Amino acid sequence: MRLKAISGHNAVFLFELPIASPELNLITILWRFMQYEWIEIMAYESWHSLKNHVEAMLIGLGKDCVIKFA
Repeated sequence: MRLKAISGHNAVFLFELPIASPELNLITILWRFMQYEWIEIMAYESWHSLKNHVEAMLIGLGKDCVIKFA
């Protein structure tokens, strides 16, 4: 992994990640928890139902839905 710094008043660091690195992609981690841990099977009955379940989880993220790494 290479690190590239952009100098200036507020330093910005760019990390070059491997092409396939789902363990470093926060959205992938969140979706896996939603898909395998939190979404009930009945949520997949319709698009409307799935959308409502996902919205409810995103609203409750950190309170009702917490990601715990063993």
